[in-house]
Amino acid sequence: MSHGRITASTTVAAVIGSPVRHSLSPVLQAAAFAQLDLDWTMVALEVGLGEGAAAVAAMRTLGLGGMAVTMPLKAEVALAVDELDPAAAALRSVNTVVRGADGRIRGMSTDGDGFVDSLLAAAVDPAGMAVLVLGAGGAARSIVDALGRRGAASVTVVNRSGAAAVEAAALSPVAVAAPSTDVVPVVDRVDLVVNTTPVGMGVDPSSGDAADHLPLPTEALRARHVVADIVYHPLRTPLLATAERAGATTVDGLGMLVHQAARQCEAWTGQRPDPALMRAAAEAELAARHR
Repeated sequence: MSHGRITASTTVAAVIGSPVRHSLSPVLQAAAFAQLDLDWTMVALEVGLGEGAAAVAAMRTLGLGGMAVTMPLKAEVALAVDELDPAAAALRSVNTVVRGADGRIRGMSTDGDGFVDSLLAAAVDPAGMAVLVLGAGGAARSIVDALGRRGAASVTVVNRSGAAAVEAAALSPVAVAAPSTDVVPVVDRVDLVVNTTPVGMGVDPSSGDAADHLPLPTEALRARHVVADIVYHPLRTPLLATAERAGATTVDGLGMLVHQAARQCEAWTGQRPDPALMRAAAEAELAARHR
């Protein structure tokens, strides 16, 4: 193997989206490829809205080993592939593209299952739990779908736009939408709270205005709750800091990113990397960026 040295035989994967230069995917996958002793590398390619189908076609032409897909291309790539896995078909969204031995291009969604994997890695199994999901965007939709498939007892989706909440809840038979004005009563009756909104991103939880960057009134949080945030900058968001003070179990947002990437690597290579090594690489990169 090349062990980091790119040669004519190196298999290239790509992450596409716009903007994409900030993506942690190349760092995560480099750690995975090294751990598995694979002669692979990943590059980040800026691909704008409307160019997703062309990127899928280029994957065939260039012989890319796999593609990771970020915003704003997930929906249009879903329309361009030859086939979709069940999660991607339900979501009409693709974050992973796999080129099969037969040349067919398959679209997958690893985000929701990656989130569930991050919970399981923290010794939290959502099966049988009542869950509150804050937000109704693409990440929320994938999480609602995955929680339902994992066996959550119920999922309540709360979002400022009620129509979006209804649409997200429709992805699972155990999910319902609730008005944003009812969030505190919902917190009272759930086991797991999941923040999929960007509220708290980039906010130091020790700053004086941290209390202004919370996605819900937190007086309802109790020690019995599990609180997960998919924001990973900072790793300890104002929500997680507040939950910790209440004695709750917390799960940070980097876990979802790591575990969905581990699933991507396995889909492309047939080998499952160690998420712990991938997380260590991501933490080191984040620390370097924010010094």
